Amino acid sequence: MKFSMLAIAAAALTAGVNGFAGTQMPAARTFAVRQVRAGFHKVDFNATNAYARRSKKGMMRNDSSNERYSKAGNACSTMLKATEVETDKMAALATAANEARGLAMDSIAAAHSGHMGLPLGAAEIGASLYGSQMTYNAKDPQWMNRDRFILSAGHGSMFLYSWLNLAGFDLPMEEVKNFRQHHSMTPGHPEFPNSEHNTPGIECTTGPLGQGVANAVGFAVSEKMAAAKYNTEDHTIFDHHIYALAGDGCFQEGVSAEAAAFAAHEKLDNLIIFYDANEVTLDKMAEYTQSEDVLKRYEAYGWEVYDIDGHDLAVIEETIAAAKASNNGKPKFIKCNTIIGKGMEETEGTNAAHGEAGVPYVDNAKKNIGLPEGEKWFVSEGTRDYFGEVQAKNEATYNEWQATYKAWSEANPDMAKELEDAIADNVMSADDMIAAIPELNAGAEATRVSGYKVIQEISKLVPNYISGSADLHGSTRNYIDGAGNFGAGFDKDYAGKNLYFGIREHAMGSILNGIAYHGIFKASGSTFLVFVDYFRPTVRVAGLAELGRVSWILTHDSIGVGEDGPTHQPVETVSGLRVIPNVDVYRPADAEETVAAFVSSVTRKEGPTALIFSRQNLDQNDAVPAMERRAGALKGAYVAKKEEGDLDTIVLATGSEVQHALKAAEGRAGVRVVSMPCMEAFERQSDEYKEEVLPSSCTKRVAMEAGVSGLWYKYASKVVGVDRFGFSAPGDIVMKELGMSADNLSGVLDSMQ
Repeated sequence: MKFSMLAIAAAALTAGVNGFAGTQMPAARTFAVRQVRAGFHKVDFNATNAYARRSKKGMMRNDSSNERYSKAGNACSTMLKATEVETDKMAALATAANEARGLAMDSIAAAHSGHMGLPLGAAEIGASLYGSQMTYNAKDPQWMNRDRFILSAGHGSMFLYSWLNLAGFDLPMEEVKNFRQHHSMTPGHPEFPNSEHNTPGIECTTGPLGQGVANAVGFAVSEKMAAAKYNTEDHTIFDHHIYALAGDGCFQEGVSAEAAAFAAHEKLDNLIIFYDANEVTLDKMAEYTQSEDVLKRYEAYGWEVYDIDGHDLAVIEETIAAAKASNNGKPKFIKCNTIIGKGMEETEGTNAAHGEAGVPYVDNAKKNIGLPEGEKWFVSEGTRDYFGEVQAKNEATYNEWQATYKAWSEANPDMAKELEDAIADNVMSADDMIAAIPELNAGAEATRVSGYKVIQEISKLVPNYISGSADLHGSTRNYIDGAGNFGAGFDKDYAGKNLYFGIREHAMGSILNGIAYHGIFKASGSTFLVFVDYFRPTVRVAGLAELGRVSWILTHDSIGVGEDGPTHQPVETVSGLRVIPNVDVYRPADAEETVAAFVSSVTRKEGPTALIFSRQNLDQNDAVPAMERRAGALKGAYVAKKEEGDLDTIVLATGSEVQHALKAAEGRAGVRVVSMPCMEAFERQSDEYKEEVLPSSCTKRVAMEAGVSGLWYKYASKVVGVDRFGFSAPGDIVMKELGMSADNLSGVLDSMQ
């Protein structure tokens, strides 16, 4: 070690860092509280420590007095050397923890904005993860077998930025200083690399509390699936762990509970969650709004649980090592009892520590934890040296893996090509995929039925495509035949491409995002359209993060649902999805448009896609050749029926209303019908194409959709829509009564003459 351990020890001890326990024999420490079959028990290492003390005593005897002590002396010498190395490591980690605290304090003070409590309170957890327990290569942050870390409590983003800088990721100190500033690599909450930010080491976009916990479950699903699909008896390609750090707010949000139940049920033992249990929320101390035992709740789900001092580095190290080694089919939940804002005496342990209230006390706090006075963003040479050694260790592991991967790929060239294409998101072009899917030649059928036919073809053409449902496979019709079911027990295994999420829509959305963030599979999930509001927050984040690997299959798309009544008849929902940036919303009119919608969902890389399918049968527009309908739908809108005389009126429609528009246009020589399955795709077309489909010279336009009318006024001067909730009756009656019929549209066209 090139730095002074005495200086590090003095700084850490002056700061009162409990984590500096590595300088003592740990006989008095409790390791953790672990779940075993009989319940909870405590595990300590007194026997080992007693042996160390006896050995040391044996060394001190005169060798000539008794040779039987010589072997004990040699053993003790080896142990003491190991203890010295471990002490050096613990000292280095303790120092790094304090320097990470300093980086967070300086950046938040400079920005006059941010959340100081978590970076100060969880510093020892970060030190152990990035300085010891996680496997990663800072020089190749996209390495496929790296451990993943998700900061579910995304408001504490300076925790993550500090550790990425210390660990050697390409996040320069200037960017750390530029926290929360325009065009910086350090936005207020962590953002998955996208067109706005590209910060290496950020595994997913977090901020809405609880989402990161559920995202982490998606990561764990993807890792299990990749291991089952690509590992062989001779070569292990995937064997990494997923870590997430979350606070009380994350565990109060219901999405984490849904995801936790799923993770335990499917035995995702590659997942390790840290609970930053500081007993504080923003408004009040946590006891003001919660009295549950979170640890027992997770035990009841089926997790292996630990209860530790979150500032004791030696305990954190031992607990993480034990959690990683425990391949018992249980995800791991580590409750880390911490002090929010630790090191800042004026606010620590109170809800005032959560945000930037500690800014006036930064200089004094830094002094108290042993950082140089007057020096901003201080990182010691010793810490840089230590993380250089961590990088060297990780690179050695990385190089060994690369050799294994090379041997695996040579032995399995087809599988290697498939995996590399999956990671690079290489798929055939949309045009080629359109051509590769046979014409459906469908009669009148619901687009959910058409979707079932198309998803089988998509699964063949895109090997890394998987799909799941929130307990509605039989209705949403997105089951991939012959592809197996994902999970543990029954007929499931981890190679299955069909996921059963249970009645957990919110968790489903977050898990799908986590699968996409992991970067191997393309994932879709299904439910009734009206229930998308259960996971709308995840749709928004998917749009923000530009997750092109995600799509949603949302059926029973309108008042046509009928008898189930207004609780199950979405009228506002499609428009509500359309207003989310970067999200494509496809509502196809027939089977061939459904092909285009699916193809777009797996070939578009700039964002996610919502596929909106009908419950009721729809007519096919066979007057237009199948391939023309597909090509037109890919562009978002096209002429479904060209006028037979001088253009006088344009009727725009989407989904189930296109059939009504086509019928209403019969016998009207000057009427053009435009099918617009996807507004967003149409808006990306050239001005020339848009003018070709919707000539600006024709201002007499009417739009029709079985939903709220507002968005259609961008394209039409009159809209036939449904600006009210529906009612319970057979679907055709509801449609007719609320104006969704060819006869009603004909009357509207007559009135416009």
